[in-house]
Amino acid sequence: MNVRTPDPYPGWLSEEDLYEARQRLPILYVEAIPVRLDPLGYVNEVGLLLTGDDDGQMLRTFVSGRVMYRETIRAALIRHIEKDLGTMVLPQLPASPVPFTVAEYFPAPSETGLTDDRQHAVSMCYIVPVRGESSPRSDALELTWLSPSEALSSDIQGEFAGGRENILRQALAHVGLNI
Repeated sequence: MNVRTPDPYPGWLSEEDLYEARQRLPILYVEAIPVRLDPLGYVNEVGLLLTGDDDGQMLRTFVSGRVMYRETIRAALIRHIEKDLGTMVLPQLPASPVPFTVAEYFPAPSETGLTDDRQHAVSMCYIVPVRGESSPRSDALELTWLSPSEALSSDIQGEFAGGRENILRQALAHVGLNI
């Protein structure tokens, strides 16, 4: 029999505890780049979220979020994909999800080229084919489907913050697109 008092934040930290943890520990994230495939399984579209930052600047980003305590990577991916793109997006995760890269974000510029002003974060990055209709999250202005060459254009690459354009280039190279 378990008589322990239930955790008031199951799997989550309070805002104060999260702030303290971010000052002392790397935080684990997942990032997913949604793609649409042609009939032969080649990537023909890449989905990028358009958001606004606190200064009103428009930025491109990916589906992303923290992994909760006792949550599997698979469950975190599905939760964040459905939260950011809607429940009808129908993500197609492989039987054994393996990231195409592990990204390390630091609060100050570092050798990784990736920054996150809030924290030291470690992010497992995935390419996730989707088949359904998407409706972007409430804090995203839109989800834009671009061809791989459009996604790698200098205009789009310049809209990323924190070095995330490098992750997109790695993702497309991982699927054989060195445009």
